Amino acid sequence: MSLDPETLSQFLDTLDRFVKERLIPNEERVSDEDAIPAELVQDIRDMGLFGLSIPEEYGGLGLTMAEEVQAAFVLGQTSPAFRSLVGTNNGIGSQGIIIDGTPEQKAAYLPKLATGEMIASFALTEPEAGSDAGSLRTSARKDGDHYILNGTKRFITNAPRAGLFTVFARTDPSSKTSAGVTAFLVEAGTPGLSLGAKDRKMGQKGSHTCDVILQDCRVPASAIIGGPAREGQGFKTAMKVLDRGRLHISAVCTGAAERLIRDSLAYAMARKQFGEPIAEKQLVQAMLADSQTEAFAARCMIEETARRKDAGQNVSTEAACCKMYASEMVGRVADRAVQIHGGAGYVADYGIERFYRDVRLFRIYEGTTQIQQLVIARNMIRAASQ
Repeated sequence: MSLDPETLSQFLDTLDRFVKERLIPNEERVSDEDAIPAELVQDIRDMGLFGLSIPEEYGGLGLTMAEEVQAAFVLGQTSPAFRSLVGTNNGIGSQGIIIDGTPEQKAAYLPKLATGEMIASFALTEPEAGSDAGSLRTSARKDGDHYILNGTKRFITNAPRAGLFTVFARTDPSSKTSAGVTAFLVEAGTPGLSLGAKDRKMGQKGSHTCDVILQDCRVPASAIIGGPAREGQGFKTAMKVLDRGRLHISAVCTGAAERLIRDSLAYAMARKQFGEPIAEKQLVQAMLADSQTEAFAARCMIEETARRKDAGQNVSTEAACCKMYASEMVGRVADRAVQIHGGAGYVADYGIERFYRDVRLFRIYEGTTQIQQLVIARNMIRAASQ
């Protein structure tokens, strides 16, 4: 159920003020310290941002897809580390439970995820398996009414602070495809589950990833998302959450682009060369215009696709189009922003070079650009063959 327009508008206005008054002033600190201060994490909890997409009956805000992307446009205007903190609770970490979880699983975890008391993490990628689901090697061997999990997961977002992991493991060793893979809910502290060192990344400081290592990790059959009857259905669950995740990331990319455009325009109007602001130079105007046009196109794509998803339409192709276009678009906008700022864009003082590094990840996670191309093309061929 969607919010009434006035309530949504008030929420977005409050979120915009929070981003400008609390988050943006702390971007440099988060980057330098590679951590979000505890008081800011609490402020983010108090804003309800951990439960944007979690149903109201479990303590979340229960935003529709169209409403969620509006919030993501605003959240995208600051460091991606802040969005990443709440992103797994709203997306891949909770949606599987919301869509396919048992009533007991929903009651046990969703209220804690909605408040940020518990952080969720999505343990899919492995050293030899990311986009290629058929290569997944983590095993889950049945042992009575339990399963024994063994394997290593890599680049797992929020793993260092997670209280709950959605772990994908192969329950059918004879299968060489995504069939036979099961999704398990594994709590932090479960014997046999340990973490590797935090990854040292190009950007997005303050957002942490690391390996998740499973060594004879014993979990009950009731830990399968949806219960024991859904053994072997893990990738079906994963696929169901992808459209929402891709639209959310697309909106964050667009918000980041709009922030970069705003900063670039302000700098170009203030910076003088040859006796006038560089904003008066036609080649600088061209870069600003190209960026504005591309960001507007992305926003329109995302809003329309979100509306279609809320209407119950299959938006697999459209969501992939949004993810591919928006993530590539923000990379181009960030590059132009550095160029418009000149030397100031390359030094750390203005924060442009930080965004330049931060947004590079968007073309990789939640499905690389190349995977989106395959999804789009294969859907086109399938539709044309019917």
